[in-house]
Amino acid sequence: MAIDRIESGFATLEYEIAQERASALGRLGRRLESALAALSGCDSPDPKTRAGLLKEARHSFWLFIVQREACGFNNNAQIIRDYAVPDEVHAHLGLPPATYPITRRRPFQAKTS
Repeated sequence: MAIDRIESGFATLEYEIAQERASALGRLGRRLESALAALSGCDSPDPKTRAGLLKEARHSFWLFIVQREACGFNNNAQIIRDYAVPDEVHAHLGLPPATYPITRRRPFQAKTS
């Protein structure tokens, strides 16, 4: 009887995790759609404005891809087609944004008492 409770609790937890993954995927999909719409609708002559929108679209695309992979979906080509992701957005997937400096961490050192 105790095993049934454990299995039941585990199944409930798995279900809630799956719900949260799906919810996060939906939120990130909407964020990507919004970022792509803002980028495509940009008619500002200021190059900084377009660069900011491009940065947001790239970041939103990266977040969406990572969440999809966490859910077990790996066909990124389909997403590029379905969301009509421009080359300038998906061409930099996997590259860190230029504004985030890459710092070297010191190796872990255990504290000695």
